[in-house]
Amino acid sequence: MMTLKQKKYIFLVLAVPAFVLLAWFAVQEVEEGMHDTPATPDAQKAPETPAPAPAAPPAQTAKKSTTAELLGNPMIALFLVVGAGMLFGKLRFWGVNFGSSGVIFAALILGTQGYAIPAGIGSLGLVLFVYCIGLTAGPTFFRVFVQQGTSLAKLGVVIILSGAAATVVFARLANIPVDLSVGIFAGAMTSTPALASAMDIMGKNPNVAIGYGVAYVYGVVGVVLFVQLIPRLLRIDLDEEARRAGKSSGNTRRIEREIIEVANPAIFGKKISENTFTATQRCQISRVAVGERFVPISPDTCFEQGQVLLAVGEDDRLPTLVDFLGRKSDRKFYLDIETERLKVVATSQEMIGKSLRELNLLNRFGVTITRIERNSMALVPQADTIIQYADLLFAIGEQAKLREFSAFAGHRTRALDETDVISLAVGITVGLVVGMIPLGLPGGATFSLGASGGPLLVALVLAHFGQIGGIRGHVPRAARMLMTEIGLVFFLAGAGVQAGGQFMDILRQYGPMLLLMGFFVTTIPMVSGYFFAKHVLKLNILQILGATCGGMTSTPGLGALSGKTDSDIPTISYATVYPVALILVTLSAQIIVQLLPPL
Repeated sequence: MMTLKQKKYIFLVLAVPAFVLLAWFAVQEVEEGMHDTPATPDAQKAPETPAPAPAAPPAQTAKKSTTAELLGNPMIALFLVVGAGMLFGKLRFWGVNFGSSGVIFAALILGTQGYAIPAGIGSLGLVLFVYCIGLTAGPTFFRVFVQQGTSLAKLGVVIILSGAAATVVFARLANIPVDLSVGIFAGAMTSTPALASAMDIMGKNPNVAIGYGVAYVYGVVGVVLFVQLIPRLLRIDLDEEARRAGKSSGNTRRIEREIIEVANPAIFGKKISENTFTATQRCQISRVAVGERFVPISPDTCFEQGQVLLAVGEDDRLPTLVDFLGRKSDRKFYLDIETERLKVVATSQEMIGKSLRELNLLNRFGVTITRIERNSMALVPQADTIIQYADLLFAIGEQAKLREFSAFAGHRTRALDETDVISLAVGITVGLVVGMIPLGLPGGATFSLGASGGPLLVALVLAHFGQIGGIRGHVPRAARMLMTEIGLVFFLAGAGVQAGGQFMDILRQYGPMLLLMGFFVTTIPMVSGYFFAKHVLKLNILQILGATCGGMTSTPGLGALSGKTDSDIPTISYATVYPVALILVTLSAQIIVQLLPPL
């Protein structure tokens, strides 16, 4: 039984578009009437005279409607599509909304009316989106790939092969030609490289693009709906899953403080600065109790019996440090945070790219780094931790020492919010060049990573190392989120307008069978991938949904999923599976052509 709120939504969704269409047609009728007004009675009674010589044709025979003039401007049309699509995407239907993917519906409507947006805007959006995804996933991508890459790669294989198998079976049962079938496969997987590969094999056959256009819309919408409906149907709280997954994987441990009394005779008389055990436990000793207050440690501070220390570390590692040093202390001490702690933004070339062991900050400046914030993630520093540009360092020490260290580090608060446009431009350019490099395949065929895979790969590497040469992988979080969203909606606008131009003609010509095939080729891989990941690979729901978006090469799906959780787990899983899926979907398009009967 529907609630009143749900009925209101349905009414709005049905009534508002109907009203807009009626208004549109009414305006068109009025304008046509004005242009075709018959002669007045007086004019009809006037005596006939010889027809004058034909005059030169006017510059414009009929005045265009204001709406048509506005939509005829590609730039205005682009932002109207984005705005209208985002508004539609905010509407919720039984707890599900399209989010940014609502833009594709507005773009389809615009495309069916013959309007256009600036050329190349979709390609620009795709490049921005995948590059920013790479920057976001890069800092943890390679560690996760080593730990879980095999499992996620297997999931990508299952998804792509399920889609290819569904395509071949449905095409044979419904007698759909190979050119349309391989196009539907590429569209259902929203894969431009697969489309390019298929068209190359089929000799630029236009029916390949037609099949792609038919399946593409549900290929986008289907993944967006899937990643939102699965948690809702299973009653899963994604934020709670993120906390649970983070605790088990170690990605989201909390950083805590602990007051410890030294009672281990084995360390009495040894310098705290030379102690290696704390670093292996991802902990740092930052202060020592003197009287009733904590003061920063110095390079010569040694462990003493009964000494009370303040340690900072990951919540699950601190108990081990307590057992090693002695025991917890319940004594209360004064902690001067304001004058003995400083947040320093590292920008100096003397620090960037060097480890804390090389920098030896405690001996050189008398300061201890207790925490590092990087890409909105908090890290407990270790001796081998490499300092990256715009790292936010939490330094403990005396005021004079902190000022000296701040000058050495090149502290500039603005660096946290600045985007290095040169690095951004060079990184994207290198990514596009990498995407153009042909890679050999068995049988003499070649493929390339394209405008999506190349920038993604370069961004992953750049974000992992932080800086390569003079090119930095740091883009502030706010700027990165803006470029990700802008890139996604521009990509959807370009794809929707292009598909809309032929959408209705395709439906009239080939009927609903192609749509049905597109539905199955999109849905079967997601469902089979979900059960394989859950019951065979034992992945958590965030990994499954992120990897599903990667396996389906669906950027809009990831955009919708990211809007439902603040966790980076889906993004990392997406980035891990995406390169595998990109290669397999290109190969599968060629295999489908070989398995289906020729034209």
